[in-house]
Amino acid sequence: MSNVIDEPGGEDVVAKAKRERAEKRGPFSRFALFIRQVLNELSKVVTPTRRELITYTLVVLVFVIIMMAIVSGLDIVFGSLVNFLFGTGNLGAGG
Repeated sequence: MSNVIDEPGGEDVVAKAKRERAEKRGPFSRFALFIRQVLNELSKVVTPTRRELITYTLVVLVFVIIMMAIVSGLDIVFGSLVNFLFGTGNLGAGG
């Protein structure tokens, strides 16, 4: 089995960053470098299709609803328990 490492195109990223850091740069030059790096990273972003976006949104909404149900259920259970221990003495709601 060969150990092939997927390297970014051209120069090694770390070596390039160290070389650029070693050079003296003014504030405008550093800002321009930052903008170039941001644009470079944004070019790597893959935009989801409409179907994927809808699927991801539904997954998030279902997860949030499930978590809300769990937290609400625990809140009711612990609230009833605290009410029983320190309140009226019955497990029913109300006080």
